[in-house]
Order: sequence, then C-alpha cells, then structure tokens
Amino acid sequence: MHQQGSVTAAANHLHLTQSALSHTMRKLEQGIGTPLWLREGRQLRLTQAGEFLLNTANRLLPQMEHAENRLRQFAEGERGSLRIGMECHPCYQWLLKIVSPFLAQWPSVDVDVKQKFQFGGLGALLDFEIDLLVTPDPFYRPGLTFEPVFDYEQVLVVPSEHALANRDYAQPEDLRGETLLSYPVALDRLDVYTHFLNPAAVAPRRHKTIETTDIMLQMVASGRGVAALPRWLVREYCEKLPLAAVRMGAGGVDKQIFVGTRDSDKGTEYLRAFIELARNYEHPEVT
Repeated sequence: MHQQGSVTAAANHLHLTQSALSHTMRKLEQGIGTPLWLREGRQLRLTQAGEFLLNTANRLLPQMEHAENRLRQFAEGERGSLRIGMECHPCYQWLLKIVSPFLAQWPSVDVDVKQKFQFGGLGALLDFEIDLLVTPDPFYRPGLTFEPVFDYEQVLVVPSEHALANRDYAQPEDLRGETLLSYPVALDRLDVYTHFLNPAAVAPRRHKTIETTDIMLQMVASGRGVAALPRWLVREYCEKLPLAAVRMGAGGVDKQIFVGTRDSDKGTEYLRAFIELARNYEHPEVT
C-alpha cells in the first residue's frame, strides 16, 4: 500500500478484494497494538510505526528469500547459486576468465552477475541480494570481509600516435587540453581524478562518460580522447587497436581488486573456491 498509495490500488496489485486487504490491515494493527497507516481522504500514509516496520521488512525479506532459495536448492539436490555484484566496469572481462573454470569445477552451482549493482553493491551485499561483491574500493563493516584477489596498475590509454605514447609517464598537466573518457561513475570514485588529477589541482578540457569498454577504446583509438584503465585490460586491446598505455606519474597508480563476502557465508565451499580461483588467476601486464 505504501507503493500503490491506496487500499484499492494495493488490492488490485495483490489480486485481493479490497475488503480482504482491509481486514488484514486491521488484524495486523490490532496484533501489534498501534496504527500503521493514517487515512487522508482516499490515500494512506504510513505512521512512524509503519515506517519502522517497512524499513525492517525491506531488510529482512531479502534474507528470507535467500534462505528459502538455498533450502529449495538443497531439497532439489542442487549445491546452490553464486550471485556476483560488480563495482568494477573493466573487471567484467576478468570475471569471464574466472567463471569458466569455476563452472567446470562446480557443475551443480549456477552463477548470476548482478550488473545493476555496479558502483553501489555494498547495500546489496548487506541485504542478501548478492553473495559476493567485486570492487576496487572495499568498505569494512561488521559482518563483512573484503579480501584482495589481485594487484594492477591504472594507466592512461592514448592513441599509438599520440604525443604521450612514447613518454615514460604522463603528468597531470598533460591532460589539461584533453578529453577524458570514463565510465559513468562519480568523480570521487575515479582513480584518474583522486590519485592523479585532483592532487595537482588539474582538470581535463572535457570529461565524457561512456558505458562500454569497447566503445570507449574505439573512441580513444580514433583520437576522440584518452582514458584511464587497468594495464592488464589495455594489453588485450592493444593487440587489435592502435593504442598505447602510459604510466600516470613517475610512481604510477597502483590498485587492488577486492572480493567482499558476508562472514555468515564463510562455510560455503563453492564461495571459497571462487575466491581462490580469483586469487590464483595470472593477470598479464604490459611492460
């Protein structure tokens, strides 16, 4: 009813009669001893108690659904399913390399990748909507564990004929006249800003967001801009596109990818197996 706005609309949505839903509402309020809704004309508004109950339900219902699904899988002879949330756009190509041997090793476990949780997966992990979160930016909270699975260097990607292509490293000043291409992410979560441009108080001439890696690097190769991506990913594209990887600053920008899980799932064998595969995968780097 909170979402539908009225008893009639909620009853239609739930395929119930209005009287049946009204009776259920009264029974619930009588059981807890306080009103949950206030009627304003034909509309309903949650009371403070109602807001509390709604927030509690939003936290608990995904956990109950998770438990029901897991029990159903046990009953049907399945080992389970692994729901992965991604907070790392370029990591999708890496994930494919991990998923293939994982599925071969665990034929009774399904894998689902929740891309809608990109750059916002912590809440999904806490709310049992995913089982594992891939992120370069771990958040340490009670009940969660984040483990590093591999190191990489974030580099500047330029066309192979660009003036920076043969430099040992780029300086922030070099981007003042450039169009910087990036994924649609908040600037405070882009390493090229937080670790490279912002400390030098430098901004690119223009910043343009692109959702897919393939299109972004096609744009770079055609001279439409520069981008910052993991060196291991750039290496794959350098084989088919005229691109060059340039270190950002004399010391470079070193990063790690972490895998986050709930402490309550530590005993899940296939979850640990996936993390071990991720940790042991060899990531080729460009020299």
